[in-house]
Amino acid sequence: MIGIILQITQHTAAVNDTIVNAANKLATSQPTEETLSIWELVTMRGSLWIIIPLLAFSIIAVYIFIERYLAINKASGEELNFMNNIRDFMHNDRIDSAKSLCKNNNSPISNMIEKGILRIGRPLNDINAAIENIGQQEIAKLERKLPVLAMIAGASPMLGFLGTVTGMVTAFYNMSKAGNNVDISTLSGGIYQAMITTIAGLIVGIIAYIFYNILVARIEKIVFILQTRATEFMDILNEPTS
Repeated sequence: MIGIILQITQHTAAVNDTIVNAANKLATSQPTEETLSIWELVTMRGSLWIIIPLLAFSIIAVYIFIERYLAINKASGEELNFMNNIRDFMHNDRIDSAKSLCKNNNSPISNMIEKGILRIGRPLNDINAAIENIGQQEIAKLERKLPVLAMIAGASPMLGFLGTVTGMVTAFYNMSKAGNNVDISTLSGGIYQAMITTIAGLIVGIIAYIFYNILVARIEKIVFILQTRATEFMDILNEPTS
């Protein structure tokens, strides 16, 4: 009886070992899913000559946006009751006080009004022309570096597409050299590697385009304010003094 029990136990153990070995073999035989990180995509050797300029473009775009945004935000500031104080000084013949107020303000609006004050005594058309000239100069200062941002927004997708085209040419050239021994995995790998540059170019171009339009919208707002203040100053000159 004991012998029979020992045989059953040994047989059960052998069956368990067989099941475990089969499970291990099944687990090792199943293919593992391969993943590709963004860093691996970006640092692929065939796309680096495009990715590096695009990375430089992205850094330049972010720098220009932050620098211009702060400059435009500072230029849009205006002292409370600035034009009311200018009107009071002009009506009371306190020209020097009006000049000092403009110098202390140091903004596109104050620079424009100061130029008009310095031209007092000349024909109104000359004063208006001087004010408009200063206003255009102030806007030109605010628009500095914006053409570079626009260039990045337009050139980045084109540069990325250039990398994709050259990558596709290389992939098909390798396919033609391989003849009948074409490895589909190698071909597909070359194609998706080439597409990386288009994705990177579109990302940089879209970001730069958004940055550009944000800055342009804020500058247009300042242009409207400058035109309004110039009209107010000309109205002050036409108002009768008490």
